[in-house]
Amino acid sequence: MSTLLHSASIETTATDDATAAPAAPTATAIFAGGCFWCMEKPFDQLDGVLETTPGYTGGSVDSPTYQQVCSGLTGHAEAMRVTYDPARVAYETLLDVFWRNVDPLDPGGQFCDRGSQYRSAIFVADAEQRRAAEASKKAVEERLGRPVATQIVDATTFWPAEEYHQDYYLKSPVRYSFYRANSGRDKRLEQVWDTEK
Repeated sequence: MSTLLHSASIETTATDDATAAPAAPTATAIFAGGCFWCMEKPFDQLDGVLETTPGYTGGSVDSPTYQQVCSGLTGHAEAMRVTYDPARVAYETLLDVFWRNVDPLDPGGQFCDRGSQYRSAIFVADAEQRRAAEASKKAVEERLGRPVATQIVDATTFWPAEEYHQDYYLKSPVRYSFYRANSGRDKRLEQVWDTEK
């Protein structure tokens, strides 16, 4: 789980809880874009993102393990939960970052990772997120001139992944870089989005 250093902490000079300023409201967004190791860093780099948590969602098993999800039998997708300050970063900005980090045309997984556990999806928390997600999907389809395979579905229980998956790109930079270079992710992203440069 990544708690960013650039996130502003709330400070107060109040001496008791009755006069303390209320905490700023936060919001949550959940995205699936293939291997969650590669989805954490792009969101961590956004000002206004307070925390990122790799995990599993969209399946039928409680407290799934990585091994269970990798089997493709639980229905879960590897996903990223993004906690953010909506006063500093809009949900639409998160959607833009999501789209630029997935191949929205691939219905069978993402890059070298195949299977429904690696599908691309936007898990919406409410009607407002659904409207924004649907509008962004339509815009991507128009931009790319092809149907988008990315699903937009209601959010269900999110299960944080095991500790060793949290902040993987920071904890294991060599392994992360090797995986990223060999997954075909960057090359395919360039192919999909080259018209947007």
